[in-house]
Amino acid sequence: MPRPAVSLRDRFIDWRNRLVANPRFQRWSARFPLTRGIARRKAGAVFDIAAGFVYSQVLGACVELQIFERLRERRADAAELARECGLAEDPMRRLLLAADSLQLLERRGSHFTLGELGAAVLANPGVVAMVEHNRWLYRDLTEPVALLRGEHSPELAEFWPYATGNDGDAERYSELMAASQSMVADDILDAADLSGRQHLWDIAGGNGTFVSHALNRWPQLKATVLDLPAVAALANQNFARRGLSERARSVSGDMFKAPLGDEQGKAFGKPDVVSLVRVVHDHNDDAVRTLLSAIRASLAPGGRLLLAEPMAESVGAETFGHAYFGLYLFAMGSGRPRTAEELLAMLADAGFRNGREVRTYRPHMVRVLLAEA
Repeated sequence: MPRPAVSLRDRFIDWRNRLVANPRFQRWSARFPLTRGIARRKAGAVFDIAAGFVYSQVLGACVELQIFERLRERRADAAELARECGLAEDPMRRLLLAADSLQLLERRGSHFTLGELGAAVLANPGVVAMVEHNRWLYRDLTEPVALLRGEHSPELAEFWPYATGNDGDAERYSELMAASQSMVADDILDAADLSGRQHLWDIAGGNGTFVSHALNRWPQLKATVLDLPAVAALANQNFARRGLSERARSVSGDMFKAPLGDEQGKAFGKPDVVSLVRVVHDHNDDAVRTLLSAIRASLAPGGRLLLAEPMAESVGAETFGHAYFGLYLFAMGSGRPRTAEELLAMLADAGFRNGREVRTYRPHMVRVLLAEA
């Protein structure tokens, strides 16, 4: 079998890598004035990758000790915060200095206040929920090669019923889903106009957070959430608490079978829009194809599919896709990150037309695809 042609770009990359891997070149580039800055930046980038776990634990400790909340409207020194958090002063100061170096906090003399990134964490409660949840993933990644070889059973897989088919602790994972969906719901709805739609089906919609945002924005809209039995019960409780029971309900059913839902779920008529919010990347390719076909069969001609999730190879957020979600979903035991192009091709294969991406304000958190039946 003939070898594939090697492009000039590939030849250049091979030459560059051999050069950079040479210790003599590394020493020379660190001293030469024209390359010194580049060499330092690249060395710093490698160190940041190696130290990334430590950085994440600094953030985790600040969240667990509620450092950001404590400094929301004041400054405090290490001794004061140590007393409040039940730590000795020296370890507290080490944590505060570490957080300052990561821009989570800002040091002002002997006192500390919120840094720019710490303030951003306060503005997004879903970030706090994900930081707390990531402890499961970090335990699974203690021995990453063992995880990749399948030599131990990941704890993370036990958390998500969508991977195991078991309701498990519905309230716990529903709260996490709600926190993460609250971060992106308005971004999605800013991108996808539902003003002309009457009945929204939200597939695997958890406790109804996304649907509640949609109903508050468009008064003509009614909605049905489809999820596991224990989750559906929680969603109906939330709809009642929010005064939305006349316009929203949640039913249990198999999202991989068409037509979707049961007779109770059809009380508002056939859906003219179906949403998949942070759902597709949780499932393997065959399951996604089955799901998209079931949705296509459940929509009348002209019905719309709204697919929203973080996607692989997003410009400016390249590490989110394959690095974070790639390993997260592997530990979960189901799914993979996909590019927008891969998802659009799967939509077309399922019979959808006019598939396209619509712009969101924070594509590193969520991107949105629309398609018609």
